[in-house]
Amino acid sequence: MNMLQIFYLTLVFVAVFVVALVILLQLGPRPVQARLDKLSGVGGGAPGSKASEAADWIHRIIKLTGPLAKLSLPKEGWEGSQLRIHFMNAGYRSATAPGLFFAAKSLLTFALPGLLILYFVIAGSKLPPNTVLGLLVGSAALGYFLPNVFLARRIANRKREIFESFPDAIDLMTVCVEAGLGLDSALNRVGEEMHLTSPILAEELHLVNLELRAGSSREKALRNLALRTGVEEVDTLVAMLVQSDRFGTSVADALRVHSESLRTKRRLRAEEAAAKIPLKLLFPLIFFIFPSMLLVLLGPAFISIFRTLLPTMGGQ
Repeated sequence: MNMLQIFYLTLVFVAVFVVALVILLQLGPRPVQARLDKLSGVGGGAPGSKASEAADWIHRIIKLTGPLAKLSLPKEGWEGSQLRIHFMNAGYRSATAPGLFFAAKSLLTFALPGLLILYFVIAGSKLPPNTVLGLLVGSAALGYFLPNVFLARRIANRKREIFESFPDAIDLMTVCVEAGLGLDSALNRVGEEMHLTSPILAEELHLVNLELRAGSSREKALRNLALRTGVEEVDTLVAMLVQSDRFGTSVADALRVHSESLRTKRRLRAEEAAAKIPLKLLFPLIFFIFPSMLLVLLGPAFISIFRTLLPTMGGQ
């Protein structure tokens, strides 16, 4: 190890120590400040509760990553953009979510190329400059788009859970409507019953009930439900309920037909996923399992041939 590598290792150690010290000072416990907040009654929730501790942690993280978020956070117009809808589809409704998202984009954009440069310097890589530049640009692009991949994955998982639980919720809604409850009361009842099986769908229905209690129209509340979830089936149900309410048709019959179609679609998706399993298992079987089986089964035979047949053919 030459002196240049020792220098860079020392520089990495000092940088990590400084970053850890800053994080400790910013995110570490502050007993004096906590006691002052307790005496003055400042802070949400009871002192020492999990809610207040979580809010305190989020506030400190936002304060620490604020300068990084400003590097990629749009100055204006992003509240009505498609990204805002993606945040709602992912379930991130807090005002701190955009700051954390763009701070992660900025941090990863600069951190991954920095780590790659340190690796090249410490390892003494002799790659051409064009290759190094391409790797740096690729790592920066990967760091910039990695939060988008995480957000898309989160949206896909949330949509799948809502879709899988939605037919059961419609069945419960149908039972409630046929029992004599109004549509608003049925939505409230279904939200309470679905809390154990699907907390995400129950939360969305609870938000619909809160909008209705706040004086919003039923059509607007249902449109907002479809916008927040981003699920096509929910949008179809909302359009159907709006049309039924507008033309005075039977809501129970419409819900029954829609729940049957959703159940059929859910079964078809399950059958499609099951049909894809043999194709997904084909390549691991060919490249990993079959060679191992051939080695185990034919290995002793090849060893016996090598020990017996080859000396005989050689005249020994």
